[in-house]
Amino acid sequence: MPEQVCLAPDGSQVWTFGMNNLPRTIIIALTLGCLPLAVVLLGPKLIFWLGRTAGLYLRKKTAGRKAQVLELTEKDQAEWEEDGKDRRNSDDWESVDAYAVGTAKNGEKGEEEWDGIVGFLHPFCNAGGGGERVLWAAIRATQKRWPKAKCIVYTGDHDVDKAAILARVKNRFNIHLHPPTVTFLYLTTRSWVLASSWPHFTLLGQSLGSIVMAWDAFSLLTPDIFVDTMGYAFALGFSKILFRDVPTGAYVHYPTISTDMLGSLDPNSATGTQGVNAGKGAGAVGGFKKLYWELFASMYSAVGGSIDVVMTNSTWTLGHIKSLWDGWRKELQANKPVVVYPPVAVEELEREIEVSAASEKKRENILLYIAQFRPEKNHQLILTAFAEFMATRSPATRGAKLVLIGSVRDDGDSKRVYELRLLANELQIKESVEFHLDASWPEILEWLRKASIGVNGMWNEHFGIGVVEYQAAGLISVVHDSGGPKIDIVTKINDEPTGFHATTASEFAKAFEQALALEDKLAMRLRARESAKRFTEEEFAKRWVVQMEKLVILRQKKELALRAK
Repeated sequence: MPEQVCLAPDGSQVWTFGMNNLPRTIIIALTLGCLPLAVVLLGPKLIFWLGRTAGLYLRKKTAGRKAQVLELTEKDQAEWEEDGKDRRNSDDWESVDAYAVGTAKNGEKGEEEWDGIVGFLHPFCNAGGGGERVLWAAIRATQKRWPKAKCIVYTGDHDVDKAAILARVKNRFNIHLHPPTVTFLYLTTRSWVLASSWPHFTLLGQSLGSIVMAWDAFSLLTPDIFVDTMGYAFALGFSKILFRDVPTGAYVHYPTISTDMLGSLDPNSATGTQGVNAGKGAGAVGGFKKLYWELFASMYSAVGGSIDVVMTNSTWTLGHIKSLWDGWRKELQANKPVVVYPPVAVEELEREIEVSAASEKKRENILLYIAQFRPEKNHQLILTAFAEFMATRSPATRGAKLVLIGSVRDDGDSKRVYELRLLANELQIKESVEFHLDASWPEILEWLRKASIGVNGMWNEHFGIGVVEYQAAGLISVVHDSGGPKIDIVTKINDEPTGFHATTASEFAKAFEQALALEDKLAMRLRARESAKRFTEEEFAKRWVVQMEKLVILRQKKELALRAK
């Protein structure tokens, strides 16, 4: 397949994988899609032999490119050090904090310093959501623990260059990265993992698309460690077929398929009224869909068993991953999956936002919903609940306002916002609802200072970074009675509540009334803030480094084993 050299937004050359020859691309996709069947028919040994051969080809093909990336990194590092301003100290990028030294003792670096390449597969790295915060916090923790390591981000964001991406990371998340050791390689195959590219058999299509995207990434550069931070388990499984010595790590925000999803197809099940596929398992078509999902779940389980290190963002996600992957992982004697709570700007929120009797007087009857404008966030439910709440005309409704803040990724999200505006108008709450798109971090801080209630309407939200931000800012949370917000976040402290749970629009409306009518809001705000301390960036860095060290040690062992042959 032909290689292309394209220009990045800053005018520099970037390498991409040629996908103009559509018939050949389709042949590759079909071939990769048939891998599971081929393994059964031809045998694992033959498949892995073919994979190793392809992997060797990729390594030879990208060797020169890898050398050039390393050379450019050294050049950028030298220029950075020669700069008159001591930016390293100002950003504190170089120091290895006490929490980021893993198994080292007395603040020392411990084992031999590692300077390899970590490849992060995150094709939507500039999206600005909670998943992206995990990516950048993980890179920062990796940089601090292994300052000489190189972090490669495989992205499909062709419209922005490195400087623009890092500037947004700083502005949106207040995360300062060390630029010389971060490199962006631009993918041409991101569309293969979009749901819109697969109107039918979406789960399978996106998973096969992730394999094509992984080939695209490896055609640009083969990393020493390969980490997925978006949920492309099939890409990690494909990496294992190609490269025996490349350890793989997964940070799972939510399982591609879960037992809850399978259960939701049955209208008589406990989850038969939840989710976008609720009750769709009836009839012949529904029966076929259920069979397809069960077969896909089996494939997903097998792929998940091959990943070396698995991290999940919540107890809810861990439970589902274990139910799907544990059988294969025990068979392969893989590491046990662990919970690594995503990083939240708890410390910054505590510094920036006062929670006291004085600040209580400055808060308004604002209900704040921070979430990307995606279908599963269920903004319609919150708008409907808010309209029902406002219709009561109780004292709590006086001056009440619903503020929706979220990033817009594409035209689909823009259309969704337009439809939500229409719904607010139809519900006759237009004057009491505000939309703020792609708000900066300072803007979000200002709303967190003024708001009284934090809202989350997603069923089975895998974690809920926004909910932790609510708590850290002293907001009283009203969240869906499911997933991470229920199990991990909005929980009791000293047998006292830190927020409210709801499922239906009427329950949310009632919870809005209860939260705004509380006589002692400050007491609950303080309990919520105390609860948020479990989810700091420091806690994330500690846990991330422990898991990354497993991958680094595994890589070093594989290198020694290969040299011994």
